[in-house]
Amino acid sequence: MKATQAEKDKVWKRNEVESPCIQVCVIHKEERLCTGCLRSIDEITRWSRMEPEERSAIMDELPSRAPRLRKRRGGRAARTQG
Repeated sequence: MKATQAEKDKVWKRNEVESPCIQVCVIHKEERLCTGCLRSIDEITRWSRMEPEERSAIMDELPSRAPRLRKRRGGRAARTQG
């Protein structure tokens, strides 16, 4: 039995969670997160095999990870404050 065009289209129009990748792939040494998308190496590697629910949960968590990469360790501002 030959698949109809509607059935073929259905496969390619699934409602999947898109990748947060912005093609700035640099892993932060201490935090082990990508500085572009904020995912861990494991999350990046498994993304295409994850269920939509797991992807959504990670997407919801990503904004809370950003401050982990913005922590200052000193610099001029720290030296000039009394």
